[in-house]
Amino acid sequence: MPVTMPHDLPARAILESEKIFVMSAERAGRQDIRPMRIAILNLMPTKVATETQLLRLLSNTPLQIEITLLHMSSHVSQNTSAAHLEAFYSTFDEVADEHFDGLIITGAPIERLAFEDVDYWPEMTRVLDWTRTNVQSTLHVCWGAQAALYHHYGVGKFEVPKKISGVFSHRLTGAKSPVVTGFDEEFLAPHSRHTDVHAADVEATGAVDVLAISDEAGVFLAATPDGRQVFVTGHPEYDADTLSLEYARDVAQQAAVAAPAHYFPGDDPTAVPLNRWRGHGHLLYTNWLNYCVYQETPFDLA
Repeated sequence: MPVTMPHDLPARAILESEKIFVMSAERAGRQDIRPMRIAILNLMPTKVATETQLLRLLSNTPLQIEITLLHMSSHVSQNTSAAHLEAFYSTFDEVADEHFDGLIITGAPIERLAFEDVDYWPEMTRVLDWTRTNVQSTLHVCWGAQAALYHHYGVGKFEVPKKISGVFSHRLTGAKSPVVTGFDEEFLAPHSRHTDVHAADVEATGAVDVLAISDEAGVFLAATPDGRQVFVTGHPEYDADTLSLEYARDVAQQAAVAAPAHYFPGDDPTAVPLNRWRGHGHLLYTNWLNYCVYQETPFDLA
């Protein structure tokens, strides 16, 4: 939310240069305020857990937010009951004529498939095209980020020799964006995926800036300069035990699986992991809501 202060206060110019949202008392008095309409296209098989993780991050703001949960009508969920989807979710076709302030497109454990081989890819491309006209800003997560970079800009993904799984150190690239306001120059974030994108390919689009990168996990955060599209290849929304649960699942399916890197204390898979990325996860989503959605979206969405 903005800080209201006099025009001639010395701190004002400094804060404005740092992209801090400030306004005069006159403008504050004329403010019309309404709830932000945020949709979540939940592609994860563990839909309830993902709902909870994302809503926790979205709730850490003074903004009033109305949530619309979406699922793909062209895909039958194997892990979420039809009753849950019927009660709480809409399909894309049901909202295609509506406008939203923001949209979050989650990841999905399908990154080894070619995009065109995903059963709901045609519907996914319709959603991605729709975001350009009906959504102020879209936050793409993990596979959702790779899918959008591929569809919008032709950025291909490649399979890595070993799954990128763990909690990795990242550094800011120096590219200017309000999305990273308040970030430490080095910070931690979880990743869990079998594919990656090249930072050079993202930069070569001429339309997307790489904002944060890891020597071990590659690109973490990228965005268009106008904030209309934000791409997060990791999972800052993960709970402390999410990687542990994924590791147990993978071990059950395939014995020779490496434990998530830099995750378990002392690299001991029997130890209880700590959440060391929560602060930057909240900051990322708060910055997105503030700078890319709230400050930019029109009052009349239509």
